Amino acid sequence: MATLLSVNVGMPKDVSWQGRTVHTGAWKTPVQGPRMVRRLNIDGDGQGDLAGHGGEIRAVLVYQLQSYQYWQKQLGRDDLTYGMFGENFTVDGLPDDEVCIGDRYRIGEAEFEVTQPRVTCYRVGMRLGEPTMASLLVAHHRPGFYLRVLTEGHVQAGDEITLIRKGPEELSVADTDALLYLPDRDPAKLRKALNIPALSPGWQQSFHELAAAQQPRQEPGWPGERASGQQPREVPGWAGFKAMRVARIVPETPDVLSVYLDTTDGTPLPEARPGQYLSIRLTVGDAAPAVRSYSLSSAPTATTYRISVKHEPHGKVSSYIHATLHPGDLVDIASPRGTFVLEGDTRPIVLISAGIGVTPVLAMLHQLADTRDPRPVWWIHTAHDRAHHAFADETHALLAQLPNAHEQIYYTSEAPHPDEPHITQGRPTAPSLAATGIPTDADAYLCGPNAFMDDLGGFLREHGLSPERIHTEQFSALPAINPGVTATAATRPHRPPGPPGTGPLITFARSGITTPWSPAHASLLDLAEACDIPTRWSCRTGVCHTCITHLVAGDITYTTPPLELPEPGTILVCCSQPTSEVVLDL
Repeated sequence: MATLLSVNVGMPKDVSWQGRTVHTGAWKTPVQGPRMVRRLNIDGDGQGDLAGHGGEIRAVLVYQLQSYQYWQKQLGRDDLTYGMFGENFTVDGLPDDEVCIGDRYRIGEAEFEVTQPRVTCYRVGMRLGEPTMASLLVAHHRPGFYLRVLTEGHVQAGDEITLIRKGPEELSVADTDALLYLPDRDPAKLRKALNIPALSPGWQQSFHELAAAQQPRQEPGWPGERASGQQPREVPGWAGFKAMRVARIVPETPDVLSVYLDTTDGTPLPEARPGQYLSIRLTVGDAAPAVRSYSLSSAPTATTYRISVKHEPHGKVSSYIHATLHPGDLVDIASPRGTFVLEGDTRPIVLISAGIGVTPVLAMLHQLADTRDPRPVWWIHTAHDRAHHAFADETHALLAQLPNAHEQIYYTSEAPHPDEPHITQGRPTAPSLAATGIPTDADAYLCGPNAFMDDLGGFLREHGLSPERIHTEQFSALPAINPGVTATAATRPHRPPGPPGTGPLITFARSGITTPWSPAHASLLDLAEACDIPTRWSCRTGVCHTCITHLVAGDITYTTPPLELPEPGTILVCCSQPTSEVVLDL
């Protein structure tokens, strides 16, 4: 008979960690006497980061005495006391390889249901002073598990734990954990996992994606709006950079020009997906080579790509392209990449852009026109005025080739001509979007300034579009995912403080930072954080893949081998260091 040895609680507090402040409830201590267990918490307990911990599905965390004894030997520790693994219930028995998802137990007056393994989180390592602990818990098949409270009631140390119902499929906690985080997955176990109603929604989503032969897009347990927490994987058309020749340069507006790029040897180019971008590496002055990314702005031919570049007044690379680049010049180009791409489907399509954000959706429009796509298409674009409306004639001609196209243009600083009913002065609003007749089952693709995409995305959701049908592209660094870290004022990315390193150059392409590597940094993630580049991570030990990043060029080595390697062309920055010059899409 299993027994409840200790009830452990703790309220969230601020803890100093690596120069930052983490708001966490990982510090739990045993309490004496009965404690009331409620639907969301044990009295006196709390979680600092409700996105990944706590809530109805993860109300109570369980860890076993036998695992404490195991880690005492493995880690050579004699100071491990109940609650140090962040658990609410320390139990004698209930091993992870026997307890199954969906099992139900009675403890004291309360009844519980097993919902998922522990979320891989850096804070257990932070609490124990063992940075790789999140990885070790998975690798050694000892994660612990969460309970949902079915019946509220009092519990206390010494209560017997009674199994009242076995879960369907009898898939153990250890097997469930391995199914997500470890390679060589058993398809039969994956089918079992998808047939367990008690399994938490986050884990169900991840297993559905695995069943569709996709890697999980996010750490299970995080809310849906973080579904883009990882960069989905893709195999590049070629490794690193290769030289391409500038075939011609075409002015589009006073501040936008298009650059046509050909191969140097006439070999066919890999076909880019509409919406993808190229990274270009240029030596500007005496500084280290600079890398910038620009969306392809048309359907590529067998030997030509087109990018379109807006001149930014203080932009070093865009200024060079506008003033110095000439036909015949050779430039270094990385293979097309990016996951903001037009999906093949039967739903209506809405393409929305502002300013130079037109480029990726213009490539999508080219694809639709080339194939005479029968789907209804809405083209909605915002520009300053007629003179700065890039590709106006081109898009109008492409839309005319489609059987069911709708065009709406907004000029923020110029009134339309009387014979231009498709042009409006002002900016898009929720009523004006609704008036265009956009159907609620459409797929929408948005690109432009962040505030523009936030506003238009909100308008579309209000109109009835599902959030998962609204796709956005950001040219700058992606928003950070740093669970539990207290937010501070945003700082513009910069080179790391202190003496420069002497190692190979590391370029963060989205952030426009190039700096020499220094062994003072534990990982590429550590270097990015020193540069105040927005980063995305959860476990920091190569388990959850939240930090997955496209490797544009270069080679790395892993300081802590990931439990499962990412696919070619991507790396886990949390546990990698460079072995050559490296360019990251970060």
